[in-house]
Amino acid sequence: MSDSKKARMRELTDQLQQYSHAYYNLNQTIVPDAVFDELFDELVALETAFPDFVQPHSPTQRVGATPLDKFSQYEHALPMLSLEKAKTDDELVQFNKRISDSLDVENDIVFCCEPKLDGVALSLHYQHGVLARAVTRGDGFTGEDVTHNARTIKSIPLKLLGSDQPAMLEVRGEAYIPLSQFAQMNDRSGSSGEKLFANPRNAASGSLRQLDAKVASSRPLSFSAYSVGDVDDEHAKLDQQSHYARLLQLQGMGLAVSPLLKKVTGINAVIDYCQDILQQRDTLGFEIDGVVIKVDSLAQQQALGFVARAPRWAIAFKFPAQEQLTTLLDVEFQVGRTGAITPVARLAPVVVGGVTVSNATLHNQDEINRLGIKIGDTVTVRRAGDVIPQIVAVILDRRPAQARDIIFPTRCPVCHSAAERVSGEAVVRCSGGLFCPAQLKESIKHFVSRKAMDIDGLGDKLVEQLVDQQLVKTPADIYTLDMPALIGLERMAEKSALKLLNAIKASGETSLPRFIYALGIREVGEATALNLAQHFGSLQAIMDATAEQLLAVSDVGTVVAEHLQSFFAEPHNQQVIADLQRVGITWPDISVQQASAQPLAGCTIVLTGTLSAMGRDDAKARLQQLGAKVSGSVSAKTYAVIAGDNAGSKLVKANDLNVPVWTEQQMLELFSSNGVA
Repeated sequence: MSDSKKARMRELTDQLQQYSHAYYNLNQTIVPDAVFDELFDELVALETAFPDFVQPHSPTQRVGATPLDKFSQYEHALPMLSLEKAKTDDELVQFNKRISDSLDVENDIVFCCEPKLDGVALSLHYQHGVLARAVTRGDGFTGEDVTHNARTIKSIPLKLLGSDQPAMLEVRGEAYIPLSQFAQMNDRSGSSGEKLFANPRNAASGSLRQLDAKVASSRPLSFSAYSVGDVDDEHAKLDQQSHYARLLQLQGMGLAVSPLLKKVTGINAVIDYCQDILQQRDTLGFEIDGVVIKVDSLAQQQALGFVARAPRWAIAFKFPAQEQLTTLLDVEFQVGRTGAITPVARLAPVVVGGVTVSNATLHNQDEINRLGIKIGDTVTVRRAGDVIPQIVAVILDRRPAQARDIIFPTRCPVCHSAAERVSGEAVVRCSGGLFCPAQLKESIKHFVSRKAMDIDGLGDKLVEQLVDQQLVKTPADIYTLDMPALIGLERMAEKSALKLLNAIKASGETSLPRFIYALGIREVGEATALNLAQHFGSLQAIMDATAEQLLAVSDVGTVVAEHLQSFFAEPHNQQVIADLQRVGITWPDISVQQASAQPLAGCTIVLTGTLSAMGRDDAKARLQQLGAKVSGSVSAKTYAVIAGDNAGSKLVKANDLNVPVWTEQQMLELFSSNGVA
C-alpha cells in the first residue's frame, strides 16, 4: 500500500512541477487553477499521512522553513565577476576591436545579447537536478546562502526537467520583481500602513535577505537565468560550443531565460539590438538598465580570459539611469483648474533618463508624510519614459541639520481664499472657484477646448494674456471681446484677430452636452455630460434636480451628484451661466426618450475614414444621442461601421466579419429622420 502512495506522491510532484513551469516561466495555463489546487491538496494530504516519503523538491516545500537566526556565508567556486561597461556606440566598437585583435580574427564575431535585468544576482546549485543551494553574489567571491528564500520563487524549479542532468550544475541569473506586481505589492503595503519600497530592485534585494521564508514567499519574485557557472558534467550533457545554446538548454530544463535573448553577428547588429531594446524599455514590464553582450563561442571566451574583476569577452551597454540622487531645494504650490493645490519639488538639476530634471511632483500632503521628506534632503528622483518625474525616496543619513519641514498652505497661494481638504480626499483645494486667477485661467482653457466650446485659435498662451490683462474675468467675457482689445495683444494682428472673433461667434451655437462639459464641473466628463443631457433634456432641469433624480442618471454616483448640486447651488456659478446665455450662447433642448425607445439603443457603432459633413466628434455625439455606443474597434458584435473617405483597416475588417457598412449619407439621413440637428 505504501509503495502505491509513494508512487502517487512522485506522480503528483512531477505533474505540479510541469504545471508550475508552464504557468510561471512560459505564460501557459495547462490546467485550470481549481484542478491545480485539487492536485496540490491531494499531495499535501498524502505527505501528511506519509511524512517519510516527502521529496525535497515537492512544491509543498517552497514555504514553511523555520526562520534563520542569521545568514551563513558561502564561497563561490568560480567568482561572480562584474562586467566592463559601455555607454556609447563608439565604446562598443572599441570593445569589438579589442577582442577581434586579441583573437586575431577577420570575420565578424558572433555575440549573444539580452536585456540587463535590474535586480539581484543569484547563483543556484543543482545536485543531480535538485536545487541544493542558492547564494547571492555578495562581493563576487563570497555570498550569503538564501536557499530558504529562493525555494519560494515559483519560477525557480526545485527539480530540473528531464532525467539526464549533470551531477552538479550552477545556474546564474537575476532575481527581480515585475513592475505590475511591484505596484500591486506597494498598493497592499500602503493600504496596511506598511513602508513602501522605492523601486523593484530594492524590493527584490530586501525580499531575498529575509530570515523568514514566509515573508519572502509573500513577495512576487521572479528569476531569469543568464549563464552557467561551476559544473560537474563528465558526460558532456551541456553544449560545449555556444553560450546561446547553453541558455536554451537551461530553458529546456525548466529555467526561465529572457524572451528577448538573441544571437547576432557583428558589432553593428549588436548596436541595432541595443537601440531596439532601449526603444522597448518602458514597455517591457520589468526594470532593465542596459544590455549584456557576450561572445557566443565558449572556445573564444576561454581564449579571451579575464582581466582584474571582469571577463574580456563580455560587456554591459548601460542605458541612461532612470533614477538619480539630487537635493530638494524648495517646494512651491500650484493651483489647478479644479482648485487642487499641488506641491511641486524644486530640485538641483540632475540628468535622469537622458533628460535634465529640475522639478518633480509631490502629489499631496499624504505623499509628503509617506516619504518623510524635508526641504534640504538628498532624494532619489525617478523618471521613466514620458512619466512626470517623481521623488521616490529620501536618503535620511544625508539629511542636513538645517532641513526644514514642508508646510502646506492654509490659504490659496494665488488668491488667498481658504484652502480646504474634503473628508475622504487626499487633495487640498482652493475655495475661490472662478474668483481665483489660477483657476480662472485653467477654467477658461477648459471652457474653450476642442471638446467643450471648441473656439479655434484661442490657445493657452492667449488665454493667459487675456486673464492677466483682465480682459476676461469670466467665460462670458470671451463673447464681449472686440477688435481693439485683441489687436493690443502679443502676436495678434488684425487678420488673426478677425479670425478669432469669427470662431468665438461660431461657438455660440453649441449643444447641451458640450455646454455642460465646458462648465468644468468636477468629475463631469464628456460621457457624464451627455448622459445628463439625454436624461433631463434641458439645463434648467439639471440645475433643479434633486440628489435622488441625479443618481438615476447612468454614470452618476453619489460623489458626482454632490459636485453637481454644489456647483449649481453657488450664486456666482448661476451668474456665470446666466451671463453666458445673455451674451448669446444657445443650444437646442433634447427630446427626452426612454433608453429603450432610442433607435440605436444598445448598438455599437464604429466610425472610420474622413467625414465631409461634420467632424468625427460631432458625429459621435449625435450617434450617442440616439443611444449608440461608439467604439474604436470592429468586432463581430459591431452593429454597423460608418465609412467616410479613405477608410482603412476597420472597413476591411468589417467586410471580413460581414458587419453592415453605412455611408456618411445614410448616417445623415438617420439623424434627420430622428430629429437630431
